[in-house]
Amino acid sequence: MNPFSVLKRVSFKHILKGILLGLSRPLFIFPTLKATKDCMRVSTAHYGKLHHKNGPANAFRHALWNCMIAQRCFRWAKNEIKVLDWTKKVTDWHEEAFPNIPLAKAMDLHNNAAGRFIFKENPGKSEEEIISILQKMSLQSTKIEDNTNLSVLKNQLVHILES
Repeated sequence: MNPFSVLKRVSFKHILKGILLGLSRPLFIFPTLKATKDCMRVSTAHYGKLHHKNGPANAFRHALWNCMIAQRCFRWAKNEIKVLDWTKKVTDWHEEAFPNIPLAKAMDLHNNAAGRFIFKENPGKSEEEIISILQKMSLQSTKIEDNTNLSVLKNQLVHILES
């Protein structure tokens, strides 16, 4: 993936917000970028291109991404609150910087939160164990629609399209 082609899709306002976000926690930048790259690699290895659609594989990817960012940043700062705050801010920034249809955005934000929950509930688990947990969760992912109340599906994975 070419970083310049990605940056062309982001507004100047969101680039500035991203820079300011990075400056707020500079030690978290590298682990976040590495987690993002590794999450894409793992998702492709397990699901091929399906994780780019809005199905269970995409739910897996978003949850894994948040969990990996939190795990890797936690190695730098052994402060769960700061790490989870960073992970939420950076993934929320991504959802704002790369707009999506409202239902897909809600789905992504929901699955991001589920990934942070999995991190919090599974301290000390390896990435392989987390991947296994999230794969099982993706098999039970719930299909949602515009009128779905996501609050009743808290800490569960959700998707829009069937795989």
